[in-house]
Amino acid sequence: MSMKKFNQNVIDVIGNTPIVRLNKVAANVDSDIYVKLEYMNPGGSIKERIAKHIIEQAIERGDLKPGGTIVEGTSGNTGVGLAMYAAVHGFKCIFVLPDKQSIEKINNLRAFGAKVVVTPTNVAPEDPRSYYSVAKRIAETTPNSFYANQYYNLDNQEAHVRSTGPEIFDQTGGDFDVFMCGVGTGGTISGTGKYLKSVMPDVKIVGVDIEGSILAPFWKTGEVIEAHGYVLEGIGEDIFPDNLDFSVIDDFVMIDDKESFVMTRRLLTEEGIYAGGSSGAAVVGAIRYAESLDTPKKILVILPDSGNRYTGKIYNDEWMKEGGYSDSPYNITVEEMLHHTGKTTKLIKMQDDKNIGTAIEIMNASDISQIPVFRGDTLVGYVSESKISTPLFDGTLDLEDNINLVMLNDFEIVKQDTLLQTIQEKLTQGKTIFVSDNEDNIISIVTYSDLVNYIAGA
Repeated sequence: MSMKKFNQNVIDVIGNTPIVRLNKVAANVDSDIYVKLEYMNPGGSIKERIAKHIIEQAIERGDLKPGGTIVEGTSGNTGVGLAMYAAVHGFKCIFVLPDKQSIEKINNLRAFGAKVVVTPTNVAPEDPRSYYSVAKRIAETTPNSFYANQYYNLDNQEAHVRSTGPEIFDQTGGDFDVFMCGVGTGGTISGTGKYLKSVMPDVKIVGVDIEGSILAPFWKTGEVIEAHGYVLEGIGEDIFPDNLDFSVIDDFVMIDDKESFVMTRRLLTEEGIYAGGSSGAAVVGAIRYAESLDTPKKILVILPDSGNRYTGKIYNDEWMKEGGYSDSPYNITVEEMLHHTGKTTKLIKMQDDKNIGTAIEIMNASDISQIPVFRGDTLVGYVSESKISTPLFDGTLDLEDNINLVMLNDFEIVKQDTLLQTIQEKLTQGKTIFVSDNEDNIISIVTYSDLVNYIAGA
């Protein structure tokens, strides 16, 4: 019996990715939201579509010759697509990545045998250290090389006119109202949008951009803002790529890092969709757009890449906590918690030359169980009801004894901008926590009771 279905190589497998409906994460909007799982391409992202087309066109034009070297500045995914094509067809690769890209992306490219150059993220595009500038310089100085140049090579956009757009229309029969995706190079939204509008004149094309990018603000106002840093990979820009055709876009939605990362993890835990951060961003954008509609619509969203590129970041609990991205009641500062619980009154305290009776009077009058003890302006310890009660009952101490005899010093001072997650961990270790302001003045004591009251009312 002969084999009936197979492909000649892995490049032939690119495309025909499935579309699925979101259920749980989009349950609170009336519109139906569908997602196209581009991470199910063989290399794990939508960028394989453009890599294939860019290289095939370069070969056809004679720009890339046998045994040549492909050079590209990439956030990682285009590089994987190019490296995969190069592996099959015998080309070499050099990729330049900004240093905010995940180590998984860098290791993936090196696994293909590519050379990888890492450059600073927070430099201007025209800076000679930027990944745009470095990639261009490497291409100019490497013999028999081809610069893929996904930002300005219009074969990027054309790949989606020929591939992504027709595939979506064939899968859906045009039975949707809005097409949405994140915007970076502009190739996906411009190419797919152009094709869809040619066969579906009423379809709305909506881009998703990240706070800090210059793209959506320019589309909305016509003004060029100063870009500022963001952590999300794959969408947003500090340049205007030639592949981005603003005339195709009907609207933009802005999102931020935290909500993108939180949604990315929700897609996995609630929908079983193992996608990257730009996918979470696109879904947040789709839900926000759906909330703005007067009538329910069918919304189709591109999920560009796989979550396996972000195991050290978005899917790493410690990374999420350290960045302040964790969607948890502990993901606020202790200052915010104190305001939330109303614990912002003046700190009740005593001096270390007072006696035990004075401490009891203060605690009873103020309805507190612990009181900080100072020597002048310096915190030297604290006393608690539980520490005082036993020696008083057994007669080893009396009310006139100095407070130093029962004072505890197992405390730690934290700044008011410390995350509650850190406070919780320290309390678990048995420490008593005092909070200082920016001038190092002690302003509060934090107890487990404070955490419980906050979480109960959060």
